[in-house]
Amino acid sequence: MGMNLGASDTDEDVISSINTTPLVDVMLVLLIIFLITIPVAIQAVPVQLPKETNQPTQTKPENIVIAVDRDGDVYWGLQKVKGSTDLLNRLKEVAVMKPQPEVHVRGDSEARYDSVGRVVFACQRAGIVKVGFITEPPPRGG
Repeated sequence: MGMNLGASDTDEDVISSINTTPLVDVMLVLLIIFLITIPVAIQAVPVQLPKETNQPTQTKPENIVIAVDRDGDVYWGLQKVKGSTDLLNRLKEVAVMKPQPEVHVRGDSEARYDSVGRVVFACQRAGIVKVGFITEPPPRGG
């Protein structure tokens, strides 16, 4: 057995290439991880989402317009409703009418969702069959 401790003529050529074997190993591991995790992350329950529709409001005198402002205050027409029990009692009176009027909810865009949700919940508890939301039409592209 021999060992060369000194510099020889063959050591003068320095290897200037990069060893890419560790890089290839890491890339293959990452590729396998992505191939396994992407199908799991993309899975979704197949549902048919509703399409956006804009129907012009048919104003009838028997329709009830309930507005919710940005502070969460509820208005029956132009009159402020004192509380949720007052709203529920008014809706119960209207629910027994024949034909039953529609309730149109006008919610401020800055209002909290729970404020509008309480109005819808009161309509449900009172037995109102048809509740609609009044919105601004989307701007036309031009």
